[in-house]
Amino acid sequence: MYSPLTLAGKYIGYRLTAANGRGHGIHSPFVYEFIGKVLNDKSPYPEYQTAERLRAKLLSDQTPVPVEDYGAGSKSGGGSKSVAQIARTAAKSPKYAQLLFRMVRFYKPHYVLELGTSLGISSTYLALAEKTSVVVTGEGNYAVATMAKNNFEAMNLTNVRIITGNFDNTLPEMVSATPQIDFAFIDANHRKKPTLNYFRELLKKASQRSVIIFDDIHWSKEMEEAWREIKEHPAVMLTVDLFFLGIIFFRPEFKVKQHFRIRF
Repeated sequence: MYSPLTLAGKYIGYRLTAANGRGHGIHSPFVYEFIGKVLNDKSPYPEYQTAERLRAKLLSDQTPVPVEDYGAGSKSGGGSKSVAQIARTAAKSPKYAQLLFRMVRFYKPHYVLELGTSLGISSTYLALAEKTSVVVTGEGNYAVATMAKNNFEAMNLTNVRIITGNFDNTLPEMVSATPQIDFAFIDANHRKKPTLNYFRELLKKASQRSVIIFDDIHWSKEMEEAWREIKEHPAVMLTVDLFFLGIIFFRPEFKVKQHFRIRF
């Protein structure tokens, strides 16, 4: 992991060099539409309040939970932490969780896969965005996964299925059991080799219209190396770098690879 000072410097560099978040100067109609209709959609969707009520509940819960360290960037550490501590450190912020919601709402994927359920806040956003979708989410920690499952049941989210266990074992099962992967959000082991393994596994069921999002692509040198290799893969035709998230598209109609850094 980069030091906070190094990461801050990289973020400043991103802000200075990234394309304007309003879409000015973007010549790709696809990306221009993404910026206008997804990135900058300010609509007050009522589902936001539903998901944020869950976050508020978890942030006030001091129940101790045994946690395990599942690799770099797991954000859980080891030993024991309160539910509130896990919610503060492992859950995506409203800004990025709501972006995931808007992407699912706009692209309307049927099969959604997530690695890194934690307590289920981002999963809730994904499930609420398109209630006809099937969301399969994976969590390595059994205690945390049980709490997430209880949260889904309490919110009557019937389109979410949670798989528990080490991703090295569970991801191949999740992929093989899914007819196709229309949308995936990966927030798992932040090391180069596991990240590339996740990508290769997802490719087995990805289609030309699939969207895959990787979390924390600038978190470390290894993550930046993994992101570069993913961008260079022949199947990847367009990427969007939002610094904290990296988004990839496969659409062959682009003909030529395009990579964008956009201020968000």
